[in-house]
Amino acid sequence: MRNDAARLLGPPARFEASKLKVLFLGEEIGKPTRIVPRTYTLSHCDFTANLTLTISNIIPRDQLKGWYNKDDVVAEWTKVNGDLFLNVHCYVSGPNPLSAMAAEFRYHIFSKELPLVLEAVLYGDSDLFREHQELMDASVRVYFHSSSNKYNRMECWGPLKDAALGKGVDNINAYISASKETSHAPKLWGSIFQALVTFLL
Repeated sequence: MRNDAARLLGPPARFEASKLKVLFLGEEIGKPTRIVPRTYTLSHCDFTANLTLTISNIIPRDQLKGWYNKDDVVAEWTKVNGDLFLNVHCYVSGPNPLSAMAAEFRYHIFSKELPLVLEAVLYGDSDLFREHQELMDASVRVYFHSSSNKYNRMECWGPLKDAALGKGVDNINAYISASKETSHAPKLWGSIFQALVTFLL
């Protein structure tokens, strides 16, 4: 199903550095010495295909509106038991019936374009990755938020160095249904998930 949908949607977009604008919010965030907390918000313009990557310590509330109403992607570095993870959050669908009907389409779009998102992060925060090359081996966990149980899930896309090349699309090495009603959800979804829940409520 994933490969059939990808063919129908066409090839993924190619990352163009000239179309990326990078914004650093916070006094210390521009210094590549601190990994956690560190968050990313990637937004795009449908008309120009320009991208804006905002790097900060937290996700501002006004930026969450872009995540909920548009196709923005948010991500954050987290550390669990000494291991670093890059958690990526994509809003697939909400309780609106029309939104639910588009869930499958949006899920496949996000899956197809995720390598571009990761390339933008690597390019926009290049000083951090130059300073901490071990981050390329950190696992990428992608959280798809949806009112549909089928698309409300977490997928592990493997190490960042592979996920940015699109290898995670066809080689998902772990799949976890991420039901927001389970007791384990808050531990898995971390601080951005808590902020998103607060915003949506």
